[in-house]
Amino acid sequence: MKQISSRENPAFKAWKRLARSGRERRKAGQTLLEGMHLLTAWEARYGLPPTVLVGEAGRQRHEIAAWLTRHPSAEVVVLPEAMLAELADTETPAGILALVNLPAPGAAPASDRDAVLLDGIQDPGNLGTLLRTAAAAGFVQVLLAPDCVSAWSPKVLRAGQGAHFVLDIHENQDLPAFLRGYRGTSLATSLDQAVSLYQASWQEPVAWVFGSEGQGVRPETLAQAQQRITIPMPGPVESLNVGAAAAVCLFETLRRRRG
Repeated sequence: MKQISSRENPAFKAWKRLARSGRERRKAGQTLLEGMHLLTAWEARYGLPPTVLVGEAGRQRHEIAAWLTRHPSAEVVVLPEAMLAELADTETPAGILALVNLPAPGAAPASDRDAVLLDGIQDPGNLGTLLRTAAAAGFVQVLLAPDCVSAWSPKVLRAGQGAHFVLDIHENQDLPAFLRGYRGTSLATSLDQAVSLYQASWQEPVAWVFGSEGQGVRPETLAQAQQRITIPMPGPVESLNVGAAAAVCLFETLRRRRG
């Protein structure tokens, strides 16, 4: 195992920039995964990550030590705990991080496949939850508008719990243009001029559109959706968190498909 103990080390400086800056992650085409859960989820889809970073104490933890023993060919760098904490995104670091190359999306988004379109989602926790929910409901293709938070930021990755690695994620997409050419039924959540989710009908495939936490789906995107859908809420609340709303809609789609 290689050891780095100086904050002046060029590699450590580069990792620190990745940990702190979305621009650096996009520029380098890399990100950091924190914790064994994300590491093993990555490994199941893509194989060994290029570099694994462990803390001096963290490598003695049973789960981490067992992984290192099973992967003698992995490139491992040992850091002092204080330096590893500077790269971590949690108050209590998990003891291990993986440096990975951002997966390239597949071909251009397909207009004849199920899709989840996200318009202006800014909260990393919400975006991670939305990605996890889409994967759980069997939706693979996800399109993000340019004003969404980066899907590959550490906070989004942590909230996604590995969902990223089973999804086809397309960032910086022109959602209205995609909807104009979509060859299925497009549905956008809205409170205005909308039909109840439980009364609506649609043809396969389906593209669901979910909007920002405060403003909802932008008017220019909403105008291209074939149907506006609202979730009935008989209780004394006016709206749902976007992650909860998406879960209701996506799993209602799944329920209908399974009869």
